[in-house]
Parts: sequence; structure tokens; C-alpha cells
Amino acid sequence: MEIAGGKDFELPPLMVHRTLHLSRLDKVMNMAEKIVESEDMIPAASAGLEQRKFELAINLVEQYQAMVLHWRWGDDILEWIRQCEITFETRLELRPLLCGDVWPHAGRSSFVRLLEDKSIPTEGIQMEKAVGLRLTFRQPPPISCFSDQFLFYLNDPVGNSAYQAWASKSPAPVSSLPPERFTLQVVEM
Repeated sequence: MEIAGGKDFELPPLMVHRTLHLSRLDKVMNMAEKIVESEDMIPAASAGLEQRKFELAINLVEQYQAMVLHWRWGDDILEWIRQCEITFETRLELRPLLCGDVWPHAGRSSFVRLLEDKSIPTEGIQMEKAVGLRLTFRQPPPISCFSDQFLFYLNDPVGNSAYQAWASKSPAPVSSLPPERFTLQVVEM
């Protein structure tokens, strides 16, 4: 993407959640235990049945926490994109880079690509999955809404395919924002 002149531009700060604190971990653990029970994940004749169920419930809670943290990052990124749109609208030289239609604009995947190009430290968060999960869910659903299959296997492909479907709606030609022309700070919340 060509931007006239040689001026660098400062973008709004990206405010992210680096950690997740569930307020009712006991309730989440109880729901995970119910998933283990209802899905018949462990044969009833297994040795150490209760311990294995407990460990599996812990694993489900960990998977759920990772999914919610990804969702929060996606929410943070979409909010940052919204702030960037405001910045672009107020800068005469940046305004032509945005086309106007309903938010969140599919063409805004170039902002996600910009974050990736700038090697923003994510500590294991996959940005495309994060944005895809946020586009899929308006708010993070409680663990009881998910099956064990979703938490173990499906949340990665669902998040990634949602992002790919959104990004594929970008009008041609798809352009990247030049990372050397933009600066931003990442702020932990």
C-alpha cells in the first residue's frame, strides 16, 4: 500500500489483556465436571475414575481459559482497529486508504496483518484465531455452552476459519499497511 510522503504515523495504543482471571473458578470447574460426566469421556470401568475425571475437568478449564483469553485479545484488537479507523479518518493523507461500509470492515484485516508484521509480542496468542473468535462470539460464552470436542479440537479451526472468511471479504486489491510507516505501543490492561 502506498502512502504519500515519507512521514511516519503514530497509531492509538493497542490495549491487551495478557492474563485472565475468572471470578468464579469454582463454578467453571463445576461446569467442566458436568461436561466430563455428560459426554461420557471416560469409560465407567476405568481404574482411578474420579481422579481421571477431575484431571480431565481441569484440562477442560485450561482449554476454556485459553479460548477466553484469545477472545479477549480479539476484542482488544477489534477495538484498536476501530480507534485506528478514527485516526485514519482524521488524517488527510490516510483517509483514502479506508473504504466505508459497515463496521467491522472486512478490509480491516490489513490492521491485523500490520500487528503481525510488527511482531507484536503475543505470548502464545494467535491473532487471527483471536479476531475470528471475537467475530464469532459477541461475548465469551460460559463453559457450559461448549462441548469437550469444541474445547479440545474445534476452537482453533472455528476461530481461524471465521477470520479467513472475514479477511476474504476484503475488496481487491488486498494491500498491506507498511509497518515501517506506523508506530504503536502495546499496553497491558
